[in-house]
Amino acid sequence: MLLAIDAGNTNVVFAVHDGQQWRGRWRIRTDAARTSDEYAVWLLALMQMSGLRPIQVTRAVIGTVVPAALYNLRRVCRDWFTTEPLVARAALDWGFEIRVDTPNDVGADRLLNALAAHTHYKGPLVVIDFGTATTFDVVDQDGAYLGGAIAPGINLSIEALHQAAARLPRIGIGRPQAAIGRNTVAAMQSGIYWGYVGLIEGIVSRVRSEYGGPLKAIATGGLAPLLAEGTQVIERIDQDITLEGLRLLCMRNPAPSLPSRIRAELE
Repeated sequence: MLLAIDAGNTNVVFAVHDGQQWRGRWRIRTDAARTSDEYAVWLLALMQMSGLRPIQVTRAVIGTVVPAALYNLRRVCRDWFTTEPLVARAALDWGFEIRVDTPNDVGADRLLNALAAHTHYKGPLVVIDFGTATTFDVVDQDGAYLGGAIAPGINLSIEALHQAAARLPRIGIGRPQAAIGRNTVAAMQSGIYWGYVGLIEGIVSRVRSEYGGPLKAIATGGLAPLLAEGTQVIERIDQDITLEGLRLLCMRNPAPSLPSRIRAELE
């Protein structure tokens, strides 16, 4: 079985794939100070509840945009699953060109989304990921990664609005009844929701124009279903796209070996 770890700025997702399907997905808040033992106590208990055992895991792969979290995530794989994880980075075999100025600067999650989206939906397409940041990643007909756009995420914008304006409350995101809010909260909800719908439509429209042809729009992230209600631009929602990218990357690249000193410690 494969243990896939997707470490974002807000949450770390652990998932197990048995070669046919995802057997479990578990989410914990990202904390760079969290130790490998803390991860293991939490993860092994959840795996046991799903009928899974550490010995069944034979490979591991990590994709992270939080470099400080990598050490302890790697230790989890080594100490508790006796496997050296493949770490997603630009230097691996992705099966496509990364046509940007500095490939090493591209977040692993964006390349993983591009890999899975092209594999499952073909190109050309744009992947919209509603995370801590809202990212737009463009993949051409042959799967090459062309770059994209990065905007503040919705929750980040809501928090910034609350922090910067003394009289504006912290609100939850939801689709408002009307664009014209009749009170402060309704006005804020309208501005956030329809503002982001406008952001999606505007950037996708500009990307399509610049690309010079049609692009399928694939969305992922927790808020994708909510925002898809407000626009015709999003053609498909795929919540597993980053995990799928990790699985596909693992299939394309050989399993790294445990360092000899680590192997000696575990024996």
